[in-house]
Amino acid sequence: MKLAFLFPGQGSQKPNMLQELPEHPAVEEVLQEAMEVLGESVYNFNSEEALTSTVSVQISLLVSSVAILKVFEAEGVSPDFVAGHSAGAFSAAVACKAIGFADALRMIKLRGQLMEQAFPSGYGMGVITGMDEQTVKELANSCFTEKDPVYTANVNAPDQITIAGSIVALNQVIHRAKNKGARTAELLNVNIPSHCSLLNSVSRSLHEELSKIKFRQPVIPYAGNRTARLLRSPEHVKEDLALNVSHPVMWHNISSILCEHATRLFIEMPPGNVLASLSKKALPGARSLSVDENGFGNCLVLAKRFCSEHS
Repeated sequence: MKLAFLFPGQGSQKPNMLQELPEHPAVEEVLQEAMEVLGESVYNFNSEEALTSTVSVQISLLVSSVAILKVFEAEGVSPDFVAGHSAGAFSAAVACKAIGFADALRMIKLRGQLMEQAFPSGYGMGVITGMDEQTVKELANSCFTEKDPVYTANVNAPDQITIAGSIVALNQVIHRAKNKGARTAELLNVNIPSHCSLLNSVSRSLHEELSKIKFRQPVIPYAGNRTARLLRSPEHVKEDLALNVSHPVMWHNISSILCEHATRLFIEMPPGNVLASLSKKALPGARSLSVDENGFGNCLVLAKRFCSEHS
């Protein structure tokens, strides 16, 4: 029986999330390193006002997740697999030792900057539940125009599909989805059209910059966003980090493949509990927790007990 750590992406952020991290030497070490890399206080990036910026969101997500990861490691708990959703993939790459935290922080900042520069306004993402991927794709195609493009994006669950594109087209798809009986259809708190071909140029630029960084052999498998396969080589992890921003995240398939490889305990790093909730729904035979919802202490106790029972 295996343990997987999950790392959330954009949309899970909340104001002052870094101030809510537990007092622990490992947390302080991560915060200090982040401030040295960024050249300013990391707390400047997680205020309510700062989080209107994609750059600030992605920096804060990485710092928050890696800080708790390092606490688990300091307490003797390491996962068998790691998986990160979108921007969370950079935290997963740090967790499997494919990339160092400082390099990941520089790259996630660049990722956010490239995304904002590509689409500074008028674009975003939405989510539709209660409909399958093909139905949502047909709705998106019916609303697509060259002026206002829209695409299906992430497959978070068989009946939870995200869409990306212009706000005008997103609202049209959402309206039609509601009329066709969608359980929910709404805009997400994301102001960039991620995970579709609109961000191909961002992927190319990111790949060029990632190629300048030293990647190492992952010490544990990393679940790829784009392919939903367990990746074990530095080149494959690098490629996934570059391409996931312009391709759908196959999250449901990732959860399934981890379960097929005997994962029975999923723990989501902060902030939020979106990924743990998806795992609970998709994998009723496994146990899914989040540090935010269940508390770090409880997650640590359960992880240690699980590891000792299944070692």
